[in-house]
Amino acid sequence: MAIDFNGKSIETTASGYLVNMEDWSEDLATQVAAAENITLGERHWDLINYLRDEYINNNQTQPNTRTIIKAMSDKWGDKPSQKDLYDLFPGDPSKQGGRIAGLPESRRKGGY
Repeated sequence: MAIDFNGKSIETTASGYLVNMEDWSEDLATQVAAAENITLGERHWDLINYLRDEYINNNQTQPNTRTIIKAMSDKWGDKPSQKDLYDLFPGDPSKQGGRIAGLPESRRKGGY
């Protein structure tokens, strides 16, 4: 499977995750999100950047929804509900958010 992006073919897994994290860019994330009917706003980017930072700078950690809620509470100054995060990424904040963030597919079973 592949994504056509800026005249190049970006290789993905059968689930739509990037094979090579180095192929990721904000423009690619915007295209992937648009294909999933998501228009990225500030809070989407906060979550995407948090997921990327955790994976890249924290021993390839892929936080679950509960951990994301805590992190976004600190970032946003109010406590989002699980529903708030699913409103941003209906396909699961950690999994769909991670896919749009260019991270490998999470092998965790649960989201919360």
